[in-house]
Amino acid sequence: MDFINIQFAIEHFPEVLKGVPMTLTIAIISMILGILLGLLVALVRIYKVPVLSQIAVLYISFIRGTPLVVQLYVFFYGVPELLDLLNNQFGTGFDADLINPLWYALIAYTINTTANQAEILRASLNAIHSGQMEAALSVGMTTPQALRRIVIPQAFTVALPDLGNTFINLIKATSLAFAVKVIEIMAIAKIVANDGYNFVEMYLVAALVYWVICIICELLLGKFEKYIRRTEVKAA
Repeated sequence: MDFINIQFAIEHFPEVLKGVPMTLTIAIISMILGILLGLLVALVRIYKVPVLSQIAVLYISFIRGTPLVVQLYVFFYGVPELLDLLNNQFGTGFDADLINPLWYALIAYTINTTANQAEILRASLNAIHSGQMEAALSVGMTTPQALRRIVIPQAFTVALPDLGNTFINLIKATSLAFAVKVIEIMAIAKIVANDGYNFVEMYLVAALVYWVICIICELLLGKFEKYIRRTEVKAA
């Protein structure tokens, strides 16, 4: 018997590709929400908002200090128990069985990504010279206007390489979503592998698919970063 059944891998390659849309859906939605929420958390820390700033520090420390798979399990098993508790206490009719597992994954990945994005964006915001804010305020802008028009756009440009790396890592991290019954690339590979006991072949196929996706994303992100840099130079 051959160590790797190439024919089996080729035949089932298209099946694994069916998981690509779900993988990208999780990564893209979590990334967008993570950036928006991460920006809010970063601003809370920078401006040292009472109470919220301390909560943000604890939140970031906890999320970054615990495994993503544990966070996935907490939401997957914790939310149904919370809904049962609410049903018992308040007579509500929430049915956890009707919740698509994708929602658990999106919540967990967004919360995880937010913590990482918050630190990236906080560092980027701090990298912008304070004179930028002072100049904006001196011409009559309010602090929110100065942040929106001057500081945040520059901070995002500074953060682009790290944001791109985070997105690539997020794509690879979606391989854990099968743990909460989301049918993505890794889940399909595992299902096919279980059916034919060709685990090495299917996991190599999954690895190849992730690799190609990451290469394509790296190329697109690189072109986007160059475009932003050129736009900045022209504007200056």
